[in-house]
Amino acid sequence: MKGDRKTMNVPERILKLREQMNHYGMDAYIVPTADFHQSEYVGEYFKCRQFITGFTGSAGTAVITREHAYLWTDGRYFIQAAKELEGSTVELMKMGEPGVPTIREFLQEQLPEKGVLGFDGRTVAVGEGRAYERIAESKDGKIIYSEDLIGSIWDDRPELSREPAFALDLKYTGETVASKLDRVRNEMKLYGADRHVLTTLDDICWLLNIRGNDVAFSPLILSYAVITMDSVELYMDETKLSQEIRAALEADGVVLHPYNAIYEDIKNAKEGEVLLLDPDRLNYALYNNIPETVKKVEARNPEILFKAVKNAVEIENIRKAEIKDSVAHVKFMKWLKENYDKEVITEMSASDKLDELRAEQGNFIRPSFAPISSYGEHGAIVHYSSSPETNVQLKAGGFLMTDTGAGFYEGSTDITRTYALGEVTPLMKEHFTLVAVSNLRLADAKFLKGCTGVALDILARKPFWDRGMNFNHGTGHGVGYLLNIHEGPAGFRWKERPGEVDPLEAGMVITDEPGIYIEGSHGIRLENELLICEGEKNEYGQFMYTEPITFVPMDLDAIDPEQMSAEDKKLLNDYHKKVYEVVSPYLEEDEKEWLKTYTREI
Repeated sequence: MKGDRKTMNVPERILKLREQMNHYGMDAYIVPTADFHQSEYVGEYFKCRQFITGFTGSAGTAVITREHAYLWTDGRYFIQAAKELEGSTVELMKMGEPGVPTIREFLQEQLPEKGVLGFDGRTVAVGEGRAYERIAESKDGKIIYSEDLIGSIWDDRPELSREPAFALDLKYTGETVASKLDRVRNEMKLYGADRHVLTTLDDICWLLNIRGNDVAFSPLILSYAVITMDSVELYMDETKLSQEIRAALEADGVVLHPYNAIYEDIKNAKEGEVLLLDPDRLNYALYNNIPETVKKVEARNPEILFKAVKNAVEIENIRKAEIKDSVAHVKFMKWLKENYDKEVITEMSASDKLDELRAEQGNFIRPSFAPISSYGEHGAIVHYSSSPETNVQLKAGGFLMTDTGAGFYEGSTDITRTYALGEVTPLMKEHFTLVAVSNLRLADAKFLKGCTGVALDILARKPFWDRGMNFNHGTGHGVGYLLNIHEGPAGFRWKERPGEVDPLEAGMVITDEPGIYIEGSHGIRLENELLICEGEKNEYGQFMYTEPITFVPMDLDAIDPEQMSAEDKKLLNDYHKKVYEVVSPYLEEDEKEWLKTYTREI
């Protein structure tokens, strides 16, 4: 008898997992966060790592051995994970910290001779699966990748999503499916590929101009696709498609198949065929179903760069979405400043109010990621998520930080603002001003075409590093068009990270979000979206620049002008002037007057 899984706590779940591990002779079992498509955010069905550890963050990998349990996660989640793992018997492994091994290093050290390493191969990318394979082989052991052991002990596991899909009109996408397929097929020809295996949900949805509701916050559809020179073999639950969408897809050569049928179909690939696939995004189980007689060309999905560089229609729409979001935020800021001490406002009710104001702008679909609404010391938890158990009332003397986003038909947004409620301490003002200066300097970047985000990150870090300080997360990430809120292949980081090292190109949209986090006291983050633009071209080459497209005041109640240079003051004043110009036409007269105060020159 498996027992009632609903009532099992984490230690009990781990014991049940070890029973399954013993059955298969496994010495260690790996549980990543991913679904079968290497998605960052996953649907309820795929939250296996959360089930086995109790950690609710969006990034992390669990490793369960016969005697111990471990969770690896990054700096965004150190504080949150430490709290959520209390009493779980799961040990926190802080990625990137001195003395903390990587998962691969740990397994290389801890897997015994002739040891057996297990994982569900559908949730592990090819590259990672190969690494695990090499580790096991080095110990004269083996891997077992065919068993979903979490599924075997999770009796009340949610079902796979059956939510309906929807189509994006050409007025939003700016490019037809036929045109996108032509571009992809031209790339396939360059590689000599007959077929292109595509498993990443955002790439498939971008290519086919469809969206869905299968993944938390990201409007994606659980699916696989195999692209040939004259068809697209699409694997998904076809009940999600309306007759209109089916007809449109059929007209573009799309043939529908059951969702999981690809695992058997791929075994029928013909000898001598050439398949283009991305080993960082294809899952290990599917890869191993491809016959050895088939030639595999391993390269990054061409769709990744295609969708990252927004076309003119998408950019026009994104600007509209950003204005909508900015108007909602200005209204929210006014409401918050005027009412935090007059009525009961909590972290969660503040977040709900912001979404209400977004919905009023029209074409609002849903939040683009899990909202962060954190007051006081909660702000120091980088990816804090308020709950009924932690939800606190806002009061004078602290900061409220909101890191939220909206999915409009015109595009996705991602914005963070930190608001001073009443008078805050000089130190808090100093920290706020530091973050504002960091944000503004990166937003003022001028650079030569070919630069990467790694080269430009110093603009945001220098104000921190000059003071012997830092923030333990990236400075910015690409933003998808009603797809993933975190989108490669470019971003702002101080050191290289695979998948985010491409040069910045005109049409990319990337966030600018430095922060500071003081455990037990406060957290501050200010985030705008930046559009990468072409500037002048001269004898030195093509110059580029960043253009802020988010227009919300940086709270002057928390700014200390004495901490700013004349140049920094000018950057803030110029930004606030633009905020007023862009947003004020959409406001009532009393709102305009209020905005004048919060966009005044300093």
